[in-house]
Amino acid sequence: MFIENTSPDWIEGSLRDIADITMGQSPSGSSYNEDGIGAIFFQGRAEFSFRFPTIHLYTTEPKRMACANDILMSVRAPVGDLNIAHTDCCIGRGLAAIHSKTNHQSFVLYTMFSLRKQLDVFNGEGTVFGSINRSSLNDMPILIPSNETIEEFERIVAPMDAAIRNNYDEICRLQAIRDTLLPRLMSGELDVSSIDL
Repeated sequence: MFIENTSPDWIEGSLRDIADITMGQSPSGSSYNEDGIGAIFFQGRAEFSFRFPTIHLYTTEPKRMACANDILMSVRAPVGDLNIAHTDCCIGRGLAAIHSKTNHQSFVLYTMFSLRKQLDVFNGEGTVFGSINRSSLNDMPILIPSNETIEEFERIVAPMDAAIRNNYDEICRLQAIRDTLLPRLMSGELDVSSIDL
C-alpha cells in the first residue's frame, strides 16, 4: 500500500505532518538498576526483539519518556530498526519515540516500515557510526493518503496489531509460569508423579 499501491490523490508531506517525535536522552548512569525501581529504561536497539523490547534496566531519574504503543526507532547505528513501547518507558539517546498526531498508530508504524530504504541512507554516509537527528527525521518525505483511506487502513490493521500484542502478553505470562515452576519441579519441591495424564 505504501510503496507499490499509492494513489495519485495522495499528497506529498513529511513525517512531522502525521507524527510527533521525541528524541531520547540518557539519564545519569548512577540511576540505573535491574531491580525494577523507577521507570523502565531502554538505551537503544540492543533491547529490541520481534515487536516489543526486552526489559533489562530501570532508572530512577528518567529524562525523556515514550508512551505505551509509541513506535521506538533506533537513531544510532543502525538507524531505522523499529519496536513498539509495550508500556510507558524512558528512552535513551539511541532511540526516538514516534507518536501519531491523530491516534492512527498502526498507520504511522507501517509508514515507518515503508521508509526503511530512506533511513538506510543514514547508515552509509561514510561515517563509522550512522545516526539521524530530529530535524532529518521530521523532514522525512512521505505520501499521505486521504483521511478516509487512513481510517480504513486503521480499521483493518489495528486489530491485527492488537492480536500481536495479546499474543506477546500471553507468551510473557507463560514464560513467567515456566520460570517459576521449572526450578521447583527440578528440585523435587513439586511432585507431579500422581497426576494422571
